[in-house]
Formats: sequence, structure tokens, C-alpha cells
Amino acid sequence: MSKVDTVTYKFALKLKIERAKKGLSQEELAELAKISSSTVSLIERGVQSPTVETVGAIAKALDIELYKLFIFDI
Repeated sequence: MSKVDTVTYKFALKLKIERAKKGLSQEELAELAKISSSTVSLIERGVQSPTVETVGAIAKALDIELYKLFIFDI
């Protein structure tokens, strides 16, 4: 399995897309989600998988239903 096929990578790409749709920087998303901007960066680069709590905080910050972050039609 290549890196591109992993759930971590697909989640990273989906998060970047959703953040861009909202016009938010990584720092702004981090502030809204009450996580560090370095955590957002690590997640978006596919280096780190987020915890369930972090995914929930990100979804709330993006004003998106949590499950939609896992629809990988990209």
C-alpha cells in the first residue's frame, strides 16, 4: 500500500481542502480547535494521525459534521 492510499494521508488532504474552503490558515484553525498550530501542520502533512478528540475539535472548528471529514471523494 502506498502512502497515498492510507487513511492518514486521505484525512490530511481532506482537512486541507475543508480548511481552505473556510478560508482559514493553519494557525486560525488551531486557535478555533484549541490545539497547537504544529499539530495541525503535522496532521495536514500526514505525519501524525489525530486522536478522536482532536478530530472532533477540528470538525467543530470547521463547522462541519465529523463524519464528513472521512468522506474521501477526493
